[in-house]
Amino acid sequence: MTTLKELQDFLTKVYCNKIGFEYMHIREIEKCNWIREKIEIHQEPYTKEQKYTIMERLAFADNFERFLATKFGTAKRFGLEGCETMIPGMKALVDRSSELGVRNVVMGMAHRGRLSVLCNVIRKPAEQIFKEFKGIVDPVKGDWSFSGDVKYHLGTSFDRKYPDGRSLHLEILANPSHLEAVNPLVLGKSRAKMYFEEDEEGKGTMPILVHGDAAIAGQGIVYEHMQFCNLKEYQTGGTIHIICNNQVGFTADPTQSRSTLYSSDIGKAFDAPIFHVNADHPEEVTRVFELAAEWRAEFHTDVIIDLIGYRRYGHNEIDQPFFTQPVMYKSITNHPPALKLYSDQLVKDGTFTQAEIDSTNKMCQEVFEKAFAEAESFRGTEEWMAQRYDYLNKATSIALTGCEEKTLQIASTALTTIPEKFTLHSQLKKIIAQKKQTLDAGENIDWGTAEGLAFATLLLEGVHVRLSGQDSERGTFSHRHAVLHDQKTGERYMPLNNITPDQSAFASIVSSPLSEFGVLGFELGYSNETENQLVIWEAQFGDFSNGAQVIIDQFLSAMENKWSVQSGLVLLLPHGYQGMGPEHSSCRLERFLLMCDDQEDFVPPMDEENRMQLQQANWQVVNCTTPANYFHVLRRQIHREFRKPLVIAAPKDLLRHKLAVSKIEEFGADWRFQRVISEMHSEELKSNEKVRRLIFCSGKVYYEALTMRREMKVDDCAIVRLEQISPFPFDRIAKEIRTYPNAEVVWLQEEPKNQGAWVYVSERIQTASRELNADEKRPGYIGRRAMAATAEGYGAVHTREQKKILQEVFSDEWKLTELAVKVPV
Repeated sequence: MTTLKELQDFLTKVYCNKIGFEYMHIREIEKCNWIREKIEIHQEPYTKEQKYTIMERLAFADNFERFLATKFGTAKRFGLEGCETMIPGMKALVDRSSELGVRNVVMGMAHRGRLSVLCNVIRKPAEQIFKEFKGIVDPVKGDWSFSGDVKYHLGTSFDRKYPDGRSLHLEILANPSHLEAVNPLVLGKSRAKMYFEEDEEGKGTMPILVHGDAAIAGQGIVYEHMQFCNLKEYQTGGTIHIICNNQVGFTADPTQSRSTLYSSDIGKAFDAPIFHVNADHPEEVTRVFELAAEWRAEFHTDVIIDLIGYRRYGHNEIDQPFFTQPVMYKSITNHPPALKLYSDQLVKDGTFTQAEIDSTNKMCQEVFEKAFAEAESFRGTEEWMAQRYDYLNKATSIALTGCEEKTLQIASTALTTIPEKFTLHSQLKKIIAQKKQTLDAGENIDWGTAEGLAFATLLLEGVHVRLSGQDSERGTFSHRHAVLHDQKTGERYMPLNNITPDQSAFASIVSSPLSEFGVLGFELGYSNETENQLVIWEAQFGDFSNGAQVIIDQFLSAMENKWSVQSGLVLLLPHGYQGMGPEHSSCRLERFLLMCDDQEDFVPPMDEENRMQLQQANWQVVNCTTPANYFHVLRRQIHREFRKPLVIAAPKDLLRHKLAVSKIEEFGADWRFQRVISEMHSEELKSNEKVRRLIFCSGKVYYEALTMRREMKVDDCAIVRLEQISPFPFDRIAKEIRTYPNAEVVWLQEEPKNQGAWVYVSERIQTASRELNADEKRPGYIGRRAMAATAEGYGAVHTREQKKILQEVFSDEWKLTELAVKVPV
């Protein structure tokens, strides 16, 4: 019989030793009991072979950092010294998870220890890492590190084969310096793997996120992405969170970095068990990482490992930590590394001799010396690349994106067919009946119907469609209704997933949590998994995208250029001035155009046989004015040989506008996306030679201008719509200017002058006329004056200003300024 003293001693050994367990906050008793059954037992010691594996892995981690410090003493590397045991821990986690059925591991982490993880866990060649330290860039355009970014931001992947035949794919995603920003991408990519492998529980795919102690407590994105853990369309079967806890955030002490006792306390909100472990003890570290693997395999929920160590040097290796933490760093300076402590222990207990330890260290050093010697001549293989760039060097065909009549009929039937016993809301009955009527007639097809046709026809072609955002199932403006709800039972029905009995691809239309940063990052990661899918993130209002600005600036706009990673992600950003005030009018089009990397003063080859403008751009920005053109631009994302992000200034007013409709033939097989739409009502105008003003515009202001032109009975002003703003359609703009040889050129927009497309298009219009027509024309500007806010806050003021600019664009009294006159070349 166990005495009370013996029980106390045993529990003290379990709970008050090198590992601290937090799990009593978990609300499910069986989970608490599972942990108790795992830890409140006698732990079998590791065998000599297992101890050698732990020691060897730690030796590689230790010697890697020492080698870099010796060879590249003044280079930033954000070393792992003080938490080196994370390497044997992570390798144990990966091995145990593989034994439990995991086939894919997707990792995300910041810079601290990243190089060691890349080399020692993911197995990126040490030759490549040393080559990057030497600053050697291969002249080959297709090299896997083709972009430009610092070595501790790059990602890679590796397929590991085990002796028993198991295989495991490991990858670590590239990331910027913005701490924790990569986390939702890891989860999105993991979720996509689960979807395509039909692995609903996440048994085969495991995400791992490595956090800093200050970052996990301080960055709001952590809460956003952890909120996904139990959401049906976002959960990933449990994420392994590893806190590389060096007890300092750059120069800030923990008392300056958080209000909670532990940096891991956020996990308690999500019933995640938290295992704190002393980083000086590699066997306990290994045991905790293996326990985390087993927890996830059992419960498929998140788990947190708090690896408590220290940072031997400053934030980077040339930083002076004594400036801000003198007492701590006095202790750290005199503290032996984990490898020394563990080696001494192994020698002391007779497991290994000092000679055996020294031999292992020598072997590690020789491996790195050899890699260093071969670094300059090393050439990476396809295995280490994110994507190849072959398409950049050749023109690709510009595909027709329309569909055969039969395909459109099948899609139309599916969109308007509801199960017999399904009780629709009475208003929805009318909406769907009207949709059926317009499709049968082939006329007056509206925006929501065009979108449904785009999704349905892609699904019929075997392309997965995923759309997420706040209220996306219904649509913020009640225009989509992709998911229907039975009014009696609450049952859900998706017409898009009931197109044909043998349908092979399905849609995920998801109303997301109230998050922009997290959800956009998730969808971006999802889109990176495979090319055969259309992935869309929809903002509730376009300006809400600025809540995800880190994802847009650091990832989406430049990830192909920095990291060789393509994405076909679509951003739907509702945009348009309707008197709703500064917060619901603009998607901040100017910000996206500012980040476009095409040149304003250079016209690339524009003929279809040689055009590579889209391939070489970083993304596309469009503002469609017809449902059919919206249909085609969505389908164009799939029907070409490469992937580019697409930013759509999506309409609000045009969703039900009586003029913004299309005919069914515009969706036909011979049609494709129109970058520019010429004057559509030439019968209302004088001859081209007598047109005095050529008005370029984009978006819904076109219909307002057309209406005003008719009201004012103007017959000498042509209106041309710029549907694709970037990459800029130089050829089409030049052609339109040639069409009206005597017309002055103006740009009309409803946004303020310092916003919208004006700054982007003005110089490009000049370039198009100068380079292609040999007759430079500088456009005039008509729109709101420059403003700090995006729009007026009062509806009456908006109406007055809108009317003013619409009248001004047709006025005989308005003249081009002196700087905007025709300038002969």
